[in-house]
This record gives sequence, C-alpha cells and structure tokens, in this order.
Amino acid sequence: MNQKRRAFDANFKLQVVQMIKDQGLSISQVCQDMNLGETAVRRWLKQVTAEQTGQPVIGKPLTVDQQRIRQLEAEVRQLRQDNDILKKGFSLLCPRTEMSYPLVQQLQQKAIPVQQSCRVLEISRSGYYAAKQRSQRPKVVCPTTVRLRSVFAASERSYGSRRLCDALNKQGVRIGRYRVRSLMRIHQLKPVWQRKFVHTTDSRHDLPVFDNVLNRQFEQPSANQAWVADITYIRVRNSWLYLAAVLDLFSRKIVGWAMAPNMPAELVCSALQMAITQRQPSPGLIVHSDRGSQYASQDYRDLLDQYGLQGSMSRKGNCWDNAVMERFFLNLKMERVWRQDYANHQEAVRDVTDYIVGFYNSQRLHSTLGYLSPNVFERKMADEQPILVSEKT
Repeated sequence: MNQKRRAFDANFKLQVVQMIKDQGLSISQVCQDMNLGETAVRRWLKQVTAEQTGQPVIGKPLTVDQQRIRQLEAEVRQLRQDNDILKKGFSLLCPRTEMSYPLVQQLQQKAIPVQQSCRVLEISRSGYYAAKQRSQRPKVVCPTTVRLRSVFAASERSYGSRRLCDALNKQGVRIGRYRVRSLMRIHQLKPVWQRKFVHTTDSRHDLPVFDNVLNRQFEQPSANQAWVADITYIRVRNSWLYLAAVLDLFSRKIVGWAMAPNMPAELVCSALQMAITQRQPSPGLIVHSDRGSQYASQDYRDLLDQYGLQGSMSRKGNCWDNAVMERFFLNLKMERVWRQDYANHQEAVRDVTDYIVGFYNSQRLHSTLGYLSPNVFERKMADEQPILVSEKT
C-alpha cells in the first residue's frame, strides 16, 4: 500500500531546524520523534544555514541590509556559544571540599605546594590528607545500587519505586519493589516535586462551545483517533511562558506543541497545526480540549473545519474530562520545570522541548503503556499489526 506523501510548509521546516540548531537536539532524535526523513531534514538545515551565513541562494539574492542582519545573527550565536562555555567553566569551580581536594592534587602536579593550595581554597591540610588516604582504600561497590542510581539519574530523578523496579528488571536485575524502596531510602533517592497553580483557562465567554464528544474515552484502539489539547504556564524569573500541547490518547505521545509569552488563539492553532502536519490524520479525528476562549475562537474552529476534524470540549468546571493532558502537564512540572530556574524564555523553550522530544516521547516509562515509552509503544504496535492482519485472513 502506497503511503500518502506529506507536504510541509516553511513554518514547520523552520520549527524543525530551530529544534536542532537552537535547542541542541540531534537530527536523528528529531526525525525519529516526528517521523521525518533525515535526508529532508538535512536539506532544510543546509538551506537555513546558507541563508543565515549570507551564502548566495539561487533566485533569492540578499540585499545589503539582509547581509548585515545575517552577520549580526552569526555574531549573536557566537556570543551565546562563548557564554555557554563560561557557564560550564564556572560550574566546575564548586566550593565544596569534595571538589576542592582533586583540585589540590592537580595543582600539586604543577609544582604548587599543598600548603599554599589549601590556604587559597580555605581547606585544612589534615582534611586533604585524610581524604587522600580514604581514596586509596579499596571500596566494595554493590552492582545493584550502581544500576539503581544510574536509572534514577537517567529519569531526571523522577521515577518512583514502581518504575525503577520495572526498569531494573528489563535490564536483567532481579529485584522486587520493596527492595528498591529500601535502597532508595538508604541512599536518599527521593523524587522531588512541589505543586503550584496559575489560572490559564477562561471559560467565561459567549463563544460557541463543542459537545463533550470524547466523554472520557481515554483508551483508544489506534493512533490518530482522538487527541487532547490544553494550555499550561511555565515560570520564567519575573514572567510567564505558556505552553500549548496536543497529545495522542493511543500512545500518550505529544504530537504537537507551541510556546509563547502570552495566550492568543494563534498559540493553540500553532500547536494543532504542528500535530496535523506531523501525523497527517484522516478526517473525523476527535480533538478534545477545555472551554478556554482560545479553543472556542473562530481561528481554531476554522482550522478544525479545514482538515475535517471533530471538536470536543470538557464540561464546565470539570477538569477530569481532560485528565490525561492535566497529568502530562503535572509530570512536566514535577520532572523538569519546577526544578529549574529559567533566566529567559529561550532557555525555557529549549529545556521544555528537550523534555518532550528527548525524554517524555522517547524514554519515559508509562504505566498505562505497560511501562514503555510512547515511541517504543507505537513501534511495537506497528510491528504487531501485520501479524494480526495475517491471522484474520
């Protein structure tokens, strides 16, 4: 059966290129998550790079002002890279003693006396020699504890005992949940999160609303049958960044998202357009949301009508009708946002995108999916589909 050829507009191509260049994601990672071909993405990347560096493009000669803009953009990127190097360098100058002792040893190799190094670093010589003697003792390392710490760190310190137990069992470590819980308590491996709340839904409007077509049917038999959408906030120092996301109920995968410092109807339309462009759904797909004014706007309704999608909205004041998306936002904040201090919007956009593409869609274990990640679950179901068809025939 021939696959339908997908068409991508310039905005979507630029979004993909920005994920790779500005947000630090790899080409293979983005292509795997968004189901794109690497050849096409590399071509888009080359085209944007050629325009930004001022190289001549056939049919589009650059003016003097455009060349100056490209030059300024290149200088800004260089300054950002230099700033990142300084940040990483300063993070190594940690004042804790366990970081100071190795530094004393390195300075000693450069003919700097221990006494002088300890005086400058404000640590005691006796403490340094005691730590050096302890480091020479043979240590007994428990392999299970090492594996446990590794999995816990890879989960961004977000997994509890259930997910850690399942992840270790998949790695061949035979261990029970209560043993995992005991080791977490001994080694103080605690998932850290806190609750905050900011009102983002304004349902006090006179705009038309959709019926609750989804009606909490959160379990879907196949992909692109029902999506849920919503908006949440992200704290950025003294301001806010708003995230609009679209989630496929079949695999719990985030298929579209957009971020902006405010909440116009264009924000939710951009997230839905990204999902449509990436997944190419058939007409009749249900798109469920709350009764926010953005989702009741004429632009959003026109976008649904353009692709033959069916709108659905939660009952007034009932957050449980969109519980799956609410849970994703809670996971995002527990596992990433609440543990960060974003200096600006660009830093927040880069980190949230990395969470969605690099962790949530590709690595995070979902109990609803049998402790598989959304990408792995979709590939597994796609591999099993031909088998089911052959059995029916």
